[in-house]
Amino acid sequence: MGGGCPERLVRESRRLSVWGQGAVIFVDSGAFIARVVVRDQHHQAAMRLWTRIQQSDVRCITTNVVLSESLTLIARATTYEFAATQARELYASRALEIERPDFRDEVEAINLFSKYSDQRVSFADCLSFAVMKRRSVRDVLGFDSDFELAGFRLLR
Repeated sequence: MGGGCPERLVRESRRLSVWGQGAVIFVDSGAFIARVVVRDQHHQAAMRLWTRIQQSDVRCITTNVVLSESLTLIARATTYEFAATQARELYASRALEIERPDFRDEVEAINLFSKYSDQRVSFADCLSFAVMKRRSVRDVLGFDSDFELAGFRLLR
């Protein structure tokens, strides 16, 4: 028999290692939106992933910028009162750490915004990339392929 694991098993072990003790996952706006907007195209996948997170020992982080974007889009898809309720729950959650980007993150985001200008990556995403780099976070709960473009891994 040849050495090494079949590629499928290697991929599976990489996917499962994300859920280990002490792992940190960045949550992007798509995951927040798809969780509560039932008609969102990613709703089912988001619910599956959120359930997995609740059953694991991972820590979730996001930024106040991502929450601002998420809550505005949730309000437009539902009602502003519903979005306000979601905001209260998210900001009160012990399971979610909310990062506030600093000046260095903003400078890095500007550099990334320029680097990915031909791809039309949003400044909010570039700010997320900068925070993720600073915090050494590789995995993203979200549905935006721009994170993969920047070298991060979308959880599926």
